[in-house]
Amino acid sequence: MTASPLYLDHAATTPLLPSARAAMLEGFGLWANPSSPHRQGRAARAALEQARAEVKAALGWQGEVIFTSGASEALALAIHRAKAPLAAVSAVEHEAVLRHAGAAARLAVDASGLVDPASAALPGLVAVQQVNNETGVIQPMAEIADAVAGAGGVLLADCAQGAGKLELPPADLIALSAHKFGGPVGVGALLVRDWALLEPVGGQERGYRPGTENLPGAMAMAAALRAGGEWLAEALQCRCKLDAAIGRAGGEIVAADAPRLCTIGAYRMPGKSANAQLIRFDSMGFAVSAGSACSSGSLRTSHVLTAMGHQNAHEVIRVSIGRETTLADVEHFAAVWGEVASA
Repeated sequence: MTASPLYLDHAATTPLLPSARAAMLEGFGLWANPSSPHRQGRAARAALEQARAEVKAALGWQGEVIFTSGASEALALAIHRAKAPLAAVSAVEHEAVLRHAGAAARLAVDASGLVDPASAALPGLVAVQQVNNETGVIQPMAEIADAVAGAGGVLLADCAQGAGKLELPPADLIALSAHKFGGPVGVGALLVRDWALLEPVGGQERGYRPGTENLPGAMAMAAALRAGGEWLAEALQCRCKLDAAIGRAGGEIVAADAPRLCTIGAYRMPGKSANAQLIRFDSMGFAVSAGSACSSGSLRTSHVLTAMGHQNAHEVIRVSIGRETTLADVEHFAAVWGEVASA
């Protein structure tokens, strides 16, 4: 048994950073509506625009920023308001994209979960996730962007997992969510290379997203991004140590040969269902998951692993690392993983 619960589900959500909490409290002090014309409203507007500028600077983004309630809303906004009709989505997209995909083509992936960039050479809107939330696989976004642009298309990238950890891809529309990198839940953004890509609907956010802006959330998101990614080097050490230990214990590392985000690992325990593993690990004080948190508790087989041709998807769990995770933590979990596997 662990002395205290060990959280290894940071891809689902990660703790609010102290700097983001402080910025959020400051934002609550600026209680006026940023769209109001009076002095208090103008002060709130100035703080909102400062947060917008800080988000752009932290991400190295030269285009526009629409604040949203999170990546799911940003993706829906992009799909339904883009002037280009949705042409295709990758077969391993998050449900936040698939629920809006309709009859759009599905871009197949190989056994490593990678899209062939040539298959994305389509006119219209093409949605490809930068980092898969279940496996951590990083798509060849530069090549995909070139293929989409060459066909006269528009690229939408779900960067919920990669933002704050990787450079942004050269996409036209990018969705992100603050609670994946130390900001609060309930705020995110759609990054837009050119306003001409979207149909405005009126209201706030320059007419592209009606509703009073979440000023405290926007300020907290900017603060979380300013915190930087110095911790990622240690996260890579943790993930590599976990890969090696689970491999030695007879486990399978999903997409081991693919480029993967340093904070996410997907592991198969032969002969043990993911649900049984989760129950066992939870009883021993470890918080891990099976696939996306959005489908947690579902008995459905992972569509991501199915698209990759994985024959034992029901035996795979996800372990995801955060700023607080230490090498001692992953060593402890690896030892317990071996115990559960051999039981």
